[in-house]
Amino acid sequence: MDLGLSVATYFVLILVLLYILHRWNKTSSANFPPGPKCWPLIGNLHIMDLNRPHKTYLELAKTYGSVFSVQMGMKKMVVLAGYEAVKDALINHAEEFGERGIVKMLKDMDKEKGLISSNGENWKVMRRFTITTLRDFGMGKSTIEDKIAEESVHLTNHIASFKGKQFDDLMILNAAVANIIVAILLGHRMSYEDPQFKRLLSLTNENVRLLGAPMVSDAENSQTYFHNDNLRVLVRNLFTAGMETTSTTLSWGLLLMVKYPKIQEKVQEEISRVVGSAQPLYSHRGQMPFTYAVVHEIQRFSDIIPLGVIHETSRDVTFKGYFIPKGTFIIPLLTSVLKDKTQFEKPDEFYPNHFLDAKGNFIKKDAFLPFSAGRRVCAGENLARMELFIFFTSLLQKFTFCLPPGIGHVNMTPGVGITSTPMKQMICAVPRF
Repeated sequence: MDLGLSVATYFVLILVLLYILHRWNKTSSANFPPGPKCWPLIGNLHIMDLNRPHKTYLELAKTYGSVFSVQMGMKKMVVLAGYEAVKDALINHAEEFGERGIVKMLKDMDKEKGLISSNGENWKVMRRFTITTLRDFGMGKSTIEDKIAEESVHLTNHIASFKGKQFDDLMILNAAVANIIVAILLGHRMSYEDPQFKRLLSLTNENVRLLGAPMVSDAENSQTYFHNDNLRVLVRNLFTAGMETTSTTLSWGLLLMVKYPKIQEKVQEEISRVVGSAQPLYSHRGQMPFTYAVVHEIQRFSDIIPLGVIHETSRDVTFKGYFIPKGTFIIPLLTSVLKDKTQFEKPDEFYPNHFLDAKGNFIKKDAFLPFSAGRRVCAGENLARMELFIFFTSLLQKFTFCLPPGIGHVNMTPGVGITSTPMKQMICAVPRF
């Protein structure tokens, strides 16, 4: 008898579970974007590559199209895949898709202050203040170009001190790029060996790695926004966004030059022909189409922020025939834009000709969106462009990069984090003259 009651109980429980599963997979909004079936509590976590979720999203896009939904734990979100969908949302529907989706870790860390993790009037005031301040300190002008050029001398001198022996370039590049922000904020640079500076760089990198963990989960007086908590978070935002992504891109660039020595040699030939032994400047880019194309291709191929940064709908919106409610998290899948087969001839290869015409002239590509697009486009985009070009050309002007003796291949596998950083590996910088 007890056995009969037990079987009956289990049978009822199974029916209840099946009912819950059925109801769980019914979206609360009519015509919500389609997506894979969810399990209670965990959502779609069971199908995710938690180290590289963008790979799962790329596979799901093959089944569900350019607009689809996933559920991470209890949170439903919408993924936008491909250039056309991402551009349409972030540019043509900038207001509707323009809020920042605040994940718990960022909320706990930034308290929805600063620039990256804020919305509404606070975000508007902080963004306006950031752009104005960066411009006042020379962003986009020769004054900041001079700072970058000066720092590139310190960088090449430091690398020269290794005398062709192997070294780990990432922290050195971190320090060089961070010094531009330091020079803007503090008015002076810091030594690469300064313990306080090294700790700052280490903590910034650690924050970026932690943010890569999977998610489970003037109408007013503008003066009210200028308080210590807000400005402290803003400064941290500037260090994180202004250092880590640019230095990581440069690190990928050096690895790619090691992997493709003929491309490295062609860049060096153009530098020698146009610049000679003078200091490379951003203004040289118009005379150096191949090098400029290589820098762009490094950004495209390295795919530094494959998921983009989470957005949130500011109001209900009908997009591509689907209804997306206000407050829905949006993932603009930048990797699907930078590697869109309709926009790039060889999206999975390192191919600088993506940015060159038949005559070797540099050409812009609309799908080149490493800095995202729309209202939330990177505030420091112009600064990053200058840094990448000047640092990259200065390094290749002075050195030829190669693997240490006995190392047979370049490891192009990215590490785990919100940004795709290279695995730690040693390289050599052989002086050219």
